[in-house]
Amino acid sequence: MQWLNYHHLFYFRAIASEGGIARAAEKLHIGQPTLSAQLKQLEEMVGKPLFERRNRKLILTDAGKSALNYANEIFRLGDEMLEVLKDRTLDNKIHLQIGALDSVPKNVLVSIVKEAQKTSPCTVSILEGKGAELFRELRAHKIDLIVSNYPSQTTEEGQIFSKSVAKLSVSIYGAKKFKELKRNFPHSLSGMSFVLPTSHSKLRHDLNHYFKLNGIHAVPVAETQDTSLQRLLAEKGTGLAPLSEFEDVKEQGLVNLGRLADIYEEIWLISAQRKLENPVAAKLMNSFSYDGKSRKNAKLNG
Repeated sequence: MQWLNYHHLFYFRAIASEGGIARAAEKLHIGQPTLSAQLKQLEEMVGKPLFERRNRKLILTDAGKSALNYANEIFRLGDEMLEVLKDRTLDNKIHLQIGALDSVPKNVLVSIVKEAQKTSPCTVSILEGKGAELFRELRAHKIDLIVSNYPSQTTEEGQIFSKSVAKLSVSIYGAKKFKELKRNFPHSLSGMSFVLPTSHSKLRHDLNHYFKLNGIHAVPVAETQDTSLQRLLAEKGTGLAPLSEFEDVKEQGLVNLGRLADIYEEIWLISAQRKLENPVAAKLMNSFSYDGKSRKNAKLNG
C-alpha cells in the first residue's frame, strides 16, 4: 500500500502557487535541490509528470491540475478541522463564533446568545464588522454564523445558507421635543432632519421609496449603519431615526412617533457548509426565530 506524503503534496502546491521552484524555495526557506527532489518523489509515486517546462516556466499538466485541485481541498479540510477542534475552550465548552453587522438590532444578538446557551453550555464570541469581511471569515471557518439584515448574495450554491429569522416592524423615533409630530403622521415628517441607514442597505431603499410614495421630503443629516449611534444621535435631537420596534429606546428618552406601514427590517442567519458542523450553530440555523415572544423571554431571563 502506498501512503501519500503530505510534505510532498505541500511542496507541490507551493510550486504550483508560486509558478516555479525558485520562488517556492525562497518562500519556504528551503534549498531548490531539496524542493526538486520532493517534487520528483511525488511524481514517481503518482506515476505521471505534474509539470512540463515551457520557456523556462513550469506549467501544470492535466494530471498536475487535477492533483492541485485535490491538494487545495485537502489543505482546506485540514484548516477546517483545526478551526472546528478549536471551537472548544479549555473547559471543553463549545465555542460559538458569530459575526454581526453593526446594523443588526442588539436585542436580536442578545436573544441569539441566550438561545445558544440554552441549546448547550457554550462560550459565544461576537465579532462586529462589514459584510464583505465577515463573509470571508465565514468561508474560512473563522466564524460559525453571520447575523445580517440581508441574505447572502453569493453564487456558491450549496455552500452558503441563509435563513430569515425575523421580520421587524419599523417606526420613526425622535427626542421628546418632536412628540407633536405624532399628529398627522407620517405627513408631519416632511421637511424634518433624519439620521438614516447608509445608502447600500435594503432598509434605506425601502425608506426612500416610502417617503417618495407618501410625498415626504426627508432631510438626511447623518448616515450610519450602527443602530446604537442612530439612537444616540436621535436622543440628542440631531434628527429622527427609523428603528426596529424591538430596539430598546425608552431609556434613551425617545418617543415613537408612528409605525411605517409595510416597512420591515428582516434579519438573517447565514452559515457555511462544513464537514464537521458546530452543533450549536447547526441548532440555531435549524430552529431559531426572533419575534415578540423571543423579545419578551429575553427580558424575563435578563
